[in-house]
Amino acid sequence: MSEKNKELSRIFERIADILEFLGDNVYRVNSYRRVAELISSLQEDIEELWRKGKLGKLPGVGPSTLQKIEEFLRTGTVKKYEDLRRRVPEDLLELMDAPGVGPRTLRVAYDKLGVRTKEDFMRVLRDGSLAKLPGFGPKKVQNILKGIEIWKTAKERMPLMEAYTVAEEIVEYMKGEGAVREISVAGSLRRMKETVGDIDILVSADKKDWPRIHERFVSYPEVDRVIVRGETKSSVVLKNGRQADLRTVPPESWGAALQYFTGSKEHNVRLRDIAREKGLKVNEYGVYRADTSERVGGSTEEEVYRLVGMEWIPPEIRENWGEIELALEGKVPRLVSLEDIKGDFHMHTDWSDGVNSIEEVVEFCYRLGYEYIVIGDHSQSQRQAKGLTPERYMKQWKVIEDLNRVYNPKGFHILKGCEVDILPDGGLDLPDEVLEGFDFVVASVHLRLNQDNTYRILRAMENPYVNLIGHPTGKSPGQRESYPLDMDRVVEVAKETGTALEINTFRVDLSPENIRRCTEKGVMMAIVTDAHAVKHLRYMKVGVGIARRGWATPEVILNTRSLREVMEFVREKRRRLAGKTG
Repeated sequence: MSEKNKELSRIFERIADILEFLGDNVYRVNSYRRVAELISSLQEDIEELWRKGKLGKLPGVGPSTLQKIEEFLRTGTVKKYEDLRRRVPEDLLELMDAPGVGPRTLRVAYDKLGVRTKEDFMRVLRDGSLAKLPGFGPKKVQNILKGIEIWKTAKERMPLMEAYTVAEEIVEYMKGEGAVREISVAGSLRRMKETVGDIDILVSADKKDWPRIHERFVSYPEVDRVIVRGETKSSVVLKNGRQADLRTVPPESWGAALQYFTGSKEHNVRLRDIAREKGLKVNEYGVYRADTSERVGGSTEEEVYRLVGMEWIPPEIRENWGEIELALEGKVPRLVSLEDIKGDFHMHTDWSDGVNSIEEVVEFCYRLGYEYIVIGDHSQSQRQAKGLTPERYMKQWKVIEDLNRVYNPKGFHILKGCEVDILPDGGLDLPDEVLEGFDFVVASVHLRLNQDNTYRILRAMENPYVNLIGHPTGKSPGQRESYPLDMDRVVEVAKETGTALEINTFRVDLSPENIRRCTEKGVMMAIVTDAHAVKHLRYMKVGVGIARRGWATPEVILNTRSLREVMEFVREKRRRLAGKTG
């Protein structure tokens, strides 16, 4: 996404926050939020769309919105936004980003307790003043404090998806320098950790070309400040406040450097201990004989591991979790790969809270080379997400059937699906007679996220028409922690009922630890994008990385199966739990 798209989306989101703080009409607030989401989901630079005269044709962009967008593109800001900002203390605007806080809570604290700064707000949280007001109480205040801690942590470390998208853009930019031979992300991002501190990028090139490469890096348009520009390493702070580091190495050291800078520290220490036992020395420059310092290799990672007597270890599992012992025996499991993926089970369209039409989503997925997808719009209780009633689902089915007549002959199949809400009692938001009409059903918890939701999920899995539990633990990096859940029991019942558990790309849910637990128990999982715009659909590769970090093999990932096998998975559960043979 271009920087202008990001900034403009942020401005519209901020206008919505301020209007909500000021008690403005809820429909106007939501219209600004929808425009913010639309802009953030655009594939093309918004300035290009403006020049081509296409802005006014976008859904939700009326004359007033168009005027504000044009004003931003001409002047770099929006007068309405600047006027509104002066009506709310800057500290409170920043606090609106903290999970559990929000404009309404801050307005109450502003009106009733005279809160004007972050310090004021923290004081009324801690001294019990806010808890005494109607609608709050100690438990809600505790959740707000927890949300602020999550927010502070998120400011220090990037959620995986944020880090990945930023790094992806830098890597593409750096490929424009012809002297670059090899380029890769390294560090915790390459290992697909849930959060990332700095973005590490490694480049191999001839030494004479290193100055040009570092010059290009520090000239990246999103750089706000250069920390250091060196011969082998440069560091910058980006406009989003995150740090990025670039290292250059000679081609003959590429593999050793990539292995070294990928980590983890614990993995590398163990690797070097084993090398030492074999009379070798391993560092970022190569592999050497310890007694003579003769260089024996290091141009590829495979060579580094081979010289130490191991098979290559996928970067996602380099944590000294037993992977080295398996590599020494040549028994590292074949982890799931992007090439194994045949479809995506969870995505949204503009029928609910997605940005793009079914037609746009379908065409994009067809071009990804999938065999099948599931259109999974929200069910009716998700009113804020334009959740579908049974009647609207049936209208959507007709659209899907029409599209299948076009795409089925091409070998691509669109499955009728939904993301049905799991209600507080564990029941579902749609009756069984409606659920039976879907090809594939995802069931998810969206409300009451602070309670133990084990019972709700277990009951949902016992429904014969539920095939996948969406974002099972309720986690959302930078927003909230998981809700209390007896994961051992969830895994057990998933196995018993033939229900898959979701690996949700954007939420990093399931966690790697839970993925490994499912893998060991043979519980089926599905990697999904949970896309709300077509641009999100291509991040299946991140979901695969998350699955690999949890040691998932193709055998336990549902979307490595063919369409015929997926439909048999659905039929088998219906046969067992409902006696259905269709």
